[in-house]
Amino acid sequence: MNSLHDDRPGSSRSDDSRTTENADIWSSMLSSVASSKRLPQKSIVVLGGTSECQKEFVESLNLGRKKGDKKPPIANAFALGYTYLDVLDADHEDVLARLGLYLVSEPEPAFMPILKPLFTAETIPNTLICILLDWKKPWDWMRQLRTWVRLLGTLFRSLDDDAKRALEDVTQALQSRRGTYADAGGGGTEVTLPLGRGEFDEPIGLPLCVICQNADRIEVLERERGWKDGQFDFVLQFLRTVLLKHGASLIYTIPSVLSPLSALLFSSLNIPSPLRHHTIKHNIIDRDKILIPGPGWDSWGKIRVLGEAFDVEGICNGWSVDISPGFAAVHDDVDGGAVEIYEDVIKDALRDGDSLAAALKPRGIEVEPVDTQEFLAEQMEQLEAKREDGGRDRGGAGAGDGGTDARGHGRSVSKGLAEGAVREHVGPVQFNVGGIQMDADDMVKNIKAREASRAAGASGGDFAAPTSPAEETLEAFFSSLMRRDVAGTKKASS
Repeated sequence: MNSLHDDRPGSSRSDDSRTTENADIWSSMLSSVASSKRLPQKSIVVLGGTSECQKEFVESLNLGRKKGDKKPPIANAFALGYTYLDVLDADHEDVLARLGLYLVSEPEPAFMPILKPLFTAETIPNTLICILLDWKKPWDWMRQLRTWVRLLGTLFRSLDDDAKRALEDVTQALQSRRGTYADAGGGGTEVTLPLGRGEFDEPIGLPLCVICQNADRIEVLERERGWKDGQFDFVLQFLRTVLLKHGASLIYTIPSVLSPLSALLFSSLNIPSPLRHHTIKHNIIDRDKILIPGPGWDSWGKIRVLGEAFDVEGICNGWSVDISPGFAAVHDDVDGGAVEIYEDVIKDALRDGDSLAAALKPRGIEVEPVDTQEFLAEQMEQLEAKREDGGRDRGGAGAGDGGTDARGHGRSVSKGLAEGAVREHVGPVQFNVGGIQMDADDMVKNIKAREASRAAGASGGDFAAPTSPAEETLEAFFSSLMRRDVAGTKKASS
């Protein structure tokens, strides 16, 4: 009895341990299932561009939607805009990731307090920076890039220690992904390649992609501003040299034209591409479809292929001067920087004070387009004014018939002149009488001549033949017919 009594506590302890083990197994299984169903959250911070350019960028991602899902709104009218997108698989059934887009148009230091919460130790590994440039003003590109890079540097230096460590981890991951390749002949071993000159020596801490929108404007620059291939090559070499220092990617896009933009961004965020068997291929041949796929592809040697005279090393050193932390404000200019060199070569030919602008402006080469709604509103005002003027003219004519309008005589004179102009423009008034075309003007002239001859004969003799009432009726008929026809023609022409 004692032995049985002694065994019971031990058996209860063993049951409790087995229950705890089962509970741990179930909790681990449930947590693994929950984590597998949890959507990856990725973020893209879009800097620069107008509100329309930002909307065009979001639409160009071409992610598609599930059946019945509404298009998410894009709220970017104020300082910080936001929208979201779901990255779907090729069949548009399963969601691969949830993409949050934060949109900022102006590089103002006052916006840093609203940007800072976007960069935490948890969000930094899943964040991508995109800078929008516009081919409508390529002469401002380097100044815009310098301002954004300075602003990001100031912002990242103000983060807490955990966020700074996350930035360093992301930078190391980008460098290792850039320089590590599998050795095909060495049994699958990985080979780490050293960084090239001017490569990744100014990392910002996050993957960066620069999108040059409206590349169809390249033809406009060539046709209306006289740009040559050398200028387009200079712009591309300058961009590649600067972005090589940050390990950034570069792409030119055209509105409503498919491009590998979404695949490029997905690869930077480690999101599996929804397109099957889709690979990102560089393009430096088509000048309106340029694609530099980011870290590990470009180099000084490839940049010099476009032109040996381009000073890659000088531009690289000048850009380091431009973005050095010693500036007083993000918009300040510095001596000896790369922006100064860029703007000496790529100028706005129509800028006020330019000698070429004085030669081009009288010829009217460039015309600023008017907004459609403004144009229609202006046309509406003109139509309303004409309608009111027409109503006043009709009212004045009615008053003039009664003799109460002092301007009635002037209106009658102008009306007579207008009718004469209409008659001269339209030509003689003709009508059909019994299948015969009659000229009303000639008919009235003949009747008046006949009456004049009869009046002259009556005054010379003792007997005066009275005017026939039928002839008077005929003359009145032809006169009223001419007035009615001219008035109808005038209305139709107005």
